[in-house]
Amino acid sequence: MNTRTKIFFGFLVLVLVAGGATLFVLDNTRKSRAAEYTPQVNPADFSTEISNRYFALPVGKKLTYETTVQGKVTERIDIEILPETMTIEGVQTVVYLDKEYKNGQLVEETRDYLAQHKNGDVWYFGEDVDNYWNGILVNHSGSFRHGKDGARAGIWMKAEQRVGESYRQEFYVGHAEDIRDTVAIGETVSTKSGTYTDCVRVYDWTPLEKNAREHKYYCPQVGALVLTEDLETGSRSELVNVSQP
Repeated sequence: MNTRTKIFFGFLVLVLVAGGATLFVLDNTRKSRAAEYTPQVNPADFSTEISNRYFALPVGKKLTYETTVQGKVTERIDIEILPETMTIEGVQTVVYLDKEYKNGQLVEETRDYLAQHKNGDVWYFGEDVDNYWNGILVNHSGSFRHGKDGARAGIWMKAEQRVGESYRQEFYVGHAEDIRDTVAIGETVSTKSGTYTDCVRVYDWTPLEKNAREHKYYCPQVGALVLTEDLETGSRSELVNVSQP
């Protein structure tokens, strides 16, 4: 083996060792972060009767949101609470069907699984995601289930709103780590569908995406989200229609 070959193989070994060390550190970091979040979930404490004043989900409820840019609807989101349920780690959950369209074409279809704790908090137990490109299903990125591969449930909406409070909405290390901060209560919000009062404004963000930062307004008059403000682009997604069962 000549000198050049020895140098090459020596370099290759160093790269492999460094790569292995990096993966080891990342794996240990993920395990450490996961150990910091251990929500206690007792199935007997949860119900599919979701009546949270800011986020009520009776079966049959339908919501439509639109994002308009220069007078043109660029994004539409249709939501429906389905009559079926999904049991996850012993907890029976409501199925929240969410379809996202961009420029009229379906780009994502999600089934979110939610249940209400006896204290009124709405918990999020996972989601099954279908991602589309040009009408073709391409992957299921973003999917997770509480109790699977270390994923854990989080809280979608608190019953009691306290300004400054922060909580995890989901926790699947490296895949789903949305966090919600309560920014203000008693807010008044005006959208195309009307003016709403006594709303809570929350700040949603994730350490996984540097540019994913939003303010959302949930209002008791409809028990739902009425406005999302993208803090990066300045765009607004507004509730344009709600159908109660």
